[in-house]
Amino acid sequence: MTARPGIITIHGNPLTLVGAEVQVGQPAPDIELLDNDLNPVKLSAWRGKVVVLTSVPSLDTPVCDLETRRFNDEAASFGPDVQIITVSMDLPFAQKRWCGAAGVDKVKTLSDHREAAFGLAYGVLIKELRLLARAVWIIDRQGLVQYKQLVQEVTNEPNYEEVIQALQKVWG
Repeated sequence: MTARPGIITIHGNPLTLVGAEVQVGQPAPDIELLDNDLNPVKLSAWRGKVVVLTSVPSLDTPVCDLETRRFNDEAASFGPDVQIITVSMDLPFAQKRWCGAAGVDKVKTLSDHREAAFGLAYGVLIKELRLLARAVWIIDRQGLVQYKQLVQEVTNEPNYEEVIQALQKVWG
């Protein structure tokens, strides 16, 4: 198993990412996750759509909350050919509760809490915390990764403008 120490930080303190790093141009790993009703869902369920795939440490933290709400707001302008998916280690029950309380209805939240299979397959599992690093990928209709942004400081939001520009190139 690949370990990459010091790739990201939290409050300036280095952390270790575990798993295979997914690169632009590679097929997106087709991981099975749990939806908010405990149903297993594979990422390939959205093949044929452009997917904005985000990973966050926990929806119950301020930055993850802001990020997911922002992508939910942006989703209104993307149309039905774009699906935004946020993956975290939160339990499906917690994700469902958070979405309801936050009014998030356009972002699909999926849980990686059981096996950390997503974190390992995408190389964003934080060894010290068993949480996911903050990252964004854009996957095209054929299932290839066309964009990747790994946020180096976990407490920072992603560069939304860069994500939207990359999405427009893939989707537009």
